Amino acid sequence: MSPDLDVAVVGAGVAGLTTAHELRRAGLTVRVFEEQPHVGGRMHTFRHQGYVIDEGAEQIPERGYRATWELLARLGVTGREVPRIGKAIGVWRDGRAHPGVADPAALVSGAGLSPRARLDLGRFLAWTALRRREFDGDHPERTPAGARTVAAFARRYHRDLHDYLLQPVAGCFFGWDTARSTAGPLISLMRSAGPVSGWRTYHDGMDLLARRLAEGLDVETGSPVHQLVGDGRAVKLHGPSGTVTARAAVLCVPAPVAARLHPGAPEDERAFLTACTFTPTLKVSCLLDRPLAPASPRPLYALLTPDAEDELLSGILIDHAKHPGRAPAGKGLLTLMADPRRIPELRGADPRETAGRLVEAAARYVPGLPGAVREHFMHGFTHGLPEATPRALALRPRFTARAPGPVEYAGDWLTLRPASEGAVRSAALAASRVLSRLGRSPSATLTSPAPRSDTLETA
Repeated sequence: MSPDLDVAVVGAGVAGLTTAHELRRAGLTVRVFEEQPHVGGRMHTFRHQGYVIDEGAEQIPERGYRATWELLARLGVTGREVPRIGKAIGVWRDGRAHPGVADPAALVSGAGLSPRARLDLGRFLAWTALRRREFDGDHPERTPAGARTVAAFARRYHRDLHDYLLQPVAGCFFGWDTARSTAGPLISLMRSAGPVSGWRTYHDGMDLLARRLAEGLDVETGSPVHQLVGDGRAVKLHGPSGTVTARAAVLCVPAPVAARLHPGAPEDERAFLTACTFTPTLKVSCLLDRPLAPASPRPLYALLTPDAEDELLSGILIDHAKHPGRAPAGKGLLTLMADPRRIPELRGADPRETAGRLVEAAARYVPGLPGAVREHFMHGFTHGLPEATPRALALRPRFTARAPGPVEYAGDWLTLRPASEGAVRSAALAASRVLSRLGRSPSATLTSPAPRSDTLETA
């Protein structure tokens, strides 16, 4: 009996859709199976009464996201669709917002750092610049920071560097506990992303890339896969609607989910899968009757609230400042990010109580917030963001060196890089491994269409 497909892809997040896109370009028959009723995964967006509400949070730096920019250009995404944010990131300290996080001017402005800490920031930036070639985002285990955690690495510098820079960045954007996750991947990403002045966003929601990818693919939403069984020649995917057989399968889901779906994974794969742990995420989107924002000397699109200042929140995103199209004219949209340390407790409470607690906590930074909230939505992911623990870092080389097999994997956890660039790069690698085993269709062409004059230049 011949297989139903060349390749079955499980998961319609950016990693899964990019994997399917690459394999489809090579002429293979590919189908994507997605449990949710929509595509996008953690980069899903929904629209409500004129508000554009991102369930995750994504920025696209002009630097360090080469694979993402190349994919956007191939899909015909124009520069107008990915505009610059043009606002600052601030950190809260001593009762006020200090703009300039991730900005070279922080050496002068401080961005919440004490004068002594600014000297150590200069030392830190000089050290990373000198060793820049050793920080490779594709090989996070090969860095001069070794396997030291963020907290351990930061001990060589003034305490402020951890408390008011590394911890709030890692905690808000990655959901990382700095005592668990390693410094190398964080430093690599901070270096490659460059200053905030070059960061962009998707004008019509962070799911733009997922929607464009899905347009040309065979995607079945609302189609969960319960288990994969491979015999070396083919893979059987068992689900509630029956069994589908493919020559190969790619699991584009979080590592703990992949381990559950593929219980027969070889030991060298299973060791890395079980080492790749995730932190949960929880956020509340507040639909406002006016565009409120934290007071700041410079307009902000994000305010980081360090552990040293706040036990409940890790940050506030000012979505209507990130892009005006996120809220109707004259209205506002804020996202309140829960501190990862409190998420287990918050998820166990009544959703209305949890939202109320976060709104009350955020009123410290945004006066008048409780009275301006028209409606709110709570979003959360059990497997929110991959951690870069020392164990995962140590096991990654063996995992990436394994021979191609009937079941492959893609996701930002493979690169220990919690960002769309990590997902896109892992997808390209997974597709190349599948093609090395199955081969391309003789009629396939891998030539990209010439980009229109208004498409993005590759960064």
